[in-house]
Amino acid sequence: MNARLDYFGNPVGGKFLKALVSANRALVDSPLPLTIQELVRMRASQINGCAVCLDIHTKEAAAAGETDVRINLVAAWREATVFTEPERAALELAEQACRMADGGVVTDEAWANVAKNFDEDQLAALVGVISLINAFNRLNAIVQNPAGDYRVGQFA
Repeated sequence: MNARLDYFGNPVGGKFLKALVSANRALVDSPLPLTIQELVRMRASQINGCAVCLDIHTKEAAAAGETDVRINLVAAWREATVFTEPERAALELAEQACRMADGGVVTDEAWANVAKNFDEDQLAALVGVISLINAFNRLNAIVQNPAGDYRVGQFA
């Protein structure tokens, strides 16, 4: 599979990607635990069918010490016992936000659940992580970037 467009090599695309990567750095450096950020990125990428982002975030999570069991169970987090209450709240918010395009909404119940598990700075970061991974997912789906050859830290 070849990408439709070398977005990284394109002057306009490259400039846009630099801005997205910069935004991502601000989120990585936020008070929201990196583990939760990676779990959310993986789940959103599963829902959105973005193989590139799954390649990136499963490898980054593993390199950061995430276990194979948890990485493999993200898709079925509701039925798995390996996720904490805050992680479950974040995953629920991510799922609802990703499915807004299908006519769904972020419910008051989901918001109340994340609000009881995270402070305002963490909530701001969580909303940012969910929003940004959706942008990356859509960009990769549009240009059909292939997955499989990501190396940990490649975009750092």
